[in-house]
Amino acid sequence: MAAASLGFTTGGRKKTIGAAAAALGAEGERGGGGGGGRRRDGGARFFSGSARRRQILDIDVLPDRIVPHYQQTSTSSLLALRWPQPPRNVLLMPKLHAPKVTLSAIEFARHVHGNYPGLNLVFESHVAATIHEALPFPIYTADRTDSTAKFARKIDLVTTMGGDGTILRAASLFSMQNNVPPILSFSMGTLGFLGEWKFDEYKRAWRECYMSGCPVPIEDLAAGAHHLQGPPTTASSVIHGGGWESVRGNGKCMGMSRTSKILLRNRLRVGVYDNEGRNINEQLLPTSTSEPDLGAPPLSPEDDVEQPLRSAVSGVDAVEGSVIRTPPSLHAINEISIDRGIHPHLAVLDIFVNGHFLTEAVADGILISTPTGSTAYSLSAGGSIVHPLVKSLLITPISPRSLSFRPLVLPLHTKVVLRLSKRNRGRELPVSIDGKRRVGVKIGMEVRVEGERLERTSDGWRGGVPCVIRASSRGGDGDGISEDDDAWVGGLNGLLKFNYPFGEMH
Repeated sequence: MAAASLGFTTGGRKKTIGAAAAALGAEGERGGGGGGGRRRDGGARFFSGSARRRQILDIDVLPDRIVPHYQQTSTSSLLALRWPQPPRNVLLMPKLHAPKVTLSAIEFARHVHGNYPGLNLVFESHVAATIHEALPFPIYTADRTDSTAKFARKIDLVTTMGGDGTILRAASLFSMQNNVPPILSFSMGTLGFLGEWKFDEYKRAWRECYMSGCPVPIEDLAAGAHHLQGPPTTASSVIHGGGWESVRGNGKCMGMSRTSKILLRNRLRVGVYDNEGRNINEQLLPTSTSEPDLGAPPLSPEDDVEQPLRSAVSGVDAVEGSVIRTPPSLHAINEISIDRGIHPHLAVLDIFVNGHFLTEAVADGILISTPTGSTAYSLSAGGSIVHPLVKSLLITPISPRSLSFRPLVLPLHTKVVLRLSKRNRGRELPVSIDGKRRVGVKIGMEVRVEGERLERTSDGWRGGVPCVIRASSRGGDGDGISEDDDAWVGGLNGLLKFNYPFGEMH
């Protein structure tokens, strides 16, 4: 689809993405010739208006991912983001079917490409096909058949532009991986409870994240002659160039003592098993045709993929004596849901906790949620609000028959099994993971869930979804305790209207 086909009406005139993009970049392209032009300051010119530059290239040509370090500090319950070297490959994910957000993505892409040398901008395949003609430099993507595996190997940082649904879309691309790139989110959607930044702050937000933990002294940055100590760069990094010392404008290093803050959001590990104990995760399909890059879970897991869950009831993974390749566990950042779907009768589920029978649930459905998901579907179903730093999972019934069936909050590593009861009259019920993948389950099938473990390794933290959090403007309180909850408390009050008084104007 050509970029020009995504038009929208402003002031009675139809504007296209391509035309608006040309206007955004007009000033940057003045005073230069073709692809080999130079800037007035003598540096290399990083984009060209020639048609040959408007290309979509394969992500395979990019250097492999840079894994950042997340360090604990004595003044914050959040982690500090430290890049061992500048991030190079950035996955940019704008909200779908939102032309104004697409224009903002083009503006953002032009800014970072023109001011941060060596950056490679990556898009999902269906987004790249729409946006590449509006960007006068090459962009990268992966074929949708194996995009999730390639993104996991290549992407250093994810930037989302949209609401909470766009962040879920980003997390779902890495739902089969233990190690997820940091996510820098701009709130441009309907609610934006998870979004940290407004788009008009994008220059500051990007600089702080990109330069986080930069070891280059400010005076050396200003001189532009500093070279980091360390192993020689690879051929790929030489080709793509760039570094902290070459950032346009220089002097932008925050110093090693100033870092972006990271909140590691816990996820749930999920496995769906048939009545013979076989993992059928490969049958989980994307819920929307507008997100084809999710694909289906592979039968041959990558090295960084967790193995399937063992049953807390039967203790087996598959049929004994058989040698089979099983799909990896999937992860959910919000919740797992199983409900009665289109059927008029209530769903009947047997719930087991750590191998012990808990109850037979008769309800419209059951949710198992993370603390992050406690302000989503679970909240609408009457579940508790849980702070994202509390390591826990929630079991929330959806419209249960019994009024005594109340929501539960359990330790994060509790093993929960939902088994379809024989009393379901042969019906197939839908299972959904974060609303992004779905599969039908029948009598005797199980959904096995437990919290993902966060582990410290030699490369830093393993597990969870690292989200870049806005730093508090107030700092510590004098006792070494930082104001980590500014955005969370502000979201409860400003967005969810927590305990909002009736009949009062504010």
